[in-house]
Amino acid sequence: MSATGTTFARALREFFADYLPRVRGLSPHTICSYRDAFALLLRFLAKHHRCPVIRLEFKHLSPNDIISFLHHLEAKRGNTARTRNARLAAIHAFARFAATNHPEHLELCQRLIAVPSKRARSRLVEYLEAEEMAAILNAPDLKLADGRRDHALLLSLFNTGARVQEILDVRPSDLQLVRPMQIRLRGKGRKERLCPLWPQTAKTLRALIVERRIDPASTQTLFRNRRGEPLTRFGVRYLLRKYASDATAVVTTLKAKRVHPHVLRHTTAVHLLQAGVDPRDDQPLARPRQR
Repeated sequence: MSATGTTFARALREFFADYLPRVRGLSPHTICSYRDAFALLLRFLAKHHRCPVIRLEFKHLSPNDIISFLHHLEAKRGNTARTRNARLAAIHAFARFAATNHPEHLELCQRLIAVPSKRARSRLVEYLEAEEMAAILNAPDLKLADGRRDHALLLSLFNTGARVQEILDVRPSDLQLVRPMQIRLRGKGRKERLCPLWPQTAKTLRALIVERRIDPASTQTLFRNRRGEPLTRFGVRYLLRKYASDATAVVTTLKAKRVHPHVLRHTTAVHLLQAGVDPRDDQPLARPRQR
């Protein structure tokens, strides 16, 4: 091993430090996902080949090693086929990069790219009925600061139908809480879109900003924990599971449902369709009945 590291180590540094952010222009979230995949892979290869991570080389990255790693993810870590395929996508991206920048390993990279994805069985995504969604929204204790934050978070997710990370990336400066009330969301591929806010959602967010003495023009993320750190996707999943469990005392049908963040996204789409709105373009499908 040279003083500057192995060829494999240098290739990984170039891949993460230059190729992904500058050449490919991938988002920080995608790069973090790739980083997590390689952190797992490096630990597995070091244990599998009985050598320190710092001594790993391209020769330790054979297709059989990758297949063993993917099997390990499913058998030992309990990952689904979808997660397995996401980890494999990171390895494929690295192999395509290495094939161009380290042509002496071209044949190996071709074999790595040939490792196939696994067919993932689609799982039926449930949605929540109106009374079930209302019970979850009412579950946070509004007497507590964290409860008011959680209520604003859940209401924003239901209102917008946004992905969890899209809501967690929202900054006060992304909110327009006077008419027309709307929120700016940043989705996959760094695509931005504006989503209308209900009056109740705007009122709740406005109260949260005032209570926490947040500058409306701030570019820091809005939803934070007690330590002032941004909430994470895992934290939101935990909160939603907690409030769904609490809500079963009010609406017992929730006991039979697996409630996770994507269920809220699906619930929003279903409720929009029931109201005569196409969630793809926010245009009315039919004139709502007069009451």
